[in-house]
Amino acid sequence: MEIKRIAVIGSGTMGNGIAQVFAMNDYTVYLVDINNELVDRGISFISNSLDRLIKKEIIDMDKKSSTLANITKVINHNNIPPDVDLIIEAIYENKDAKINVFEDLKKIANSNCIFASNTSSISITELAHHSEPERFIGMHFMNPVPIMKLVEVIRGYLTSDKTLNAITELTKKIDKIPVEVNDYPGFISNRILMPMINEAIYAYYEGVAGIEEIDNIMKLGMNHPMGPLTLADFIGLDVCLNIMEVLYNGFNDSKYRPCPLLKKMVAAGRLGRKSGVGFYEYKK
Repeated sequence: MEIKRIAVIGSGTMGNGIAQVFAMNDYTVYLVDINNELVDRGISFISNSLDRLIKKEIIDMDKKSSTLANITKVINHNNIPPDVDLIIEAIYENKDAKINVFEDLKKIANSNCIFASNTSSISITELAHHSEPERFIGMHFMNPVPIMKLVEVIRGYLTSDKTLNAITELTKKIDKIPVEVNDYPGFISNRILMPMINEAIYAYYEGVAGIEEIDNIMKLGMNHPMGPLTLADFIGLDVCLNIMEVLYNGFNDSKYRPCPLLKKMVAAGRLGRKSGVGFYEYKK
């Protein structure tokens, strides 16, 4: 199956990054959100991202123009053209919201369309149950999408070999590296990453060390590009909490219990970069 036309649902950080990557590789992309303002904001982010690439002399103005020309705005996922080959869902990390989207899409898409979710932790098998299971797969891109090479390709219980092979080859064509994993809570990336972040929060919560000290130990001692508390702010503390809860509920294991401080900070609206304050303060 040759994939040429791709709809990306959700024009936020992940969605506009995914749309940019496909558009830069000359795919026809439909960027979808619930209103015109959100889609325009997503395209503005893409334009700014392309400007940074021009400044670094990675692309030129012609490439920016052709990339933006490959993107078509769509308001509401019910208006996606029926001839798309692949639909990638990249909305916020909420299982019920994703299920509602896929139940709608199942009625719209053609019989060959592949459905993918960019979820960072929710069961692909469960989402697939509300779609077309054999043509359903996880495509977990890393943030920031235009820079990070990895795409975690998650196979649901009923995902067909044909679907897996098509998405694996497509991922390579956009200059990403696909890594196949099976469908378990948190997959691989977040099953390993989030407990580390959660433990760093516990260490701060218990007074073992300060915020900067914890980050510096991981940067200088383990050669991490950023410390776990800085990374938590970058990801969003609400997202970190959601993923920890998926792990905790999925495995019923106390080692995945979210730190009380993480829960309290999310309840207080201290979500990290997106809110202007988390473990660190950020200028808006």
